[in-house]
Amino acid sequence: MSKNGKSSSPTVKKPRAAEVRPTREEIALRAYQIYLERSGAPGNALEDWTRAERELLEESGKPRRKPGPKLVAA
Repeated sequence: MSKNGKSSSPTVKKPRAAEVRPTREEIALRAYQIYLERSGAPGNALEDWTRAERELLEESGKPRRKPGPKLVAA
């Protein structure tokens, strides 16, 4: 058996949370929600878009909680 300096076990790269980016559709939906929060008042669409993108990026960087047990009404 030849030795080439590599481990015999394969290495698996784990995806980083920072690499997950929101889709255009997710950003557009959040920007629309921001618009609605202003009661549909005129504003700056670019500011809404960048705010939505920033919020979604911050949200994707945080670890997500596991859902709790389902409650059943008696």
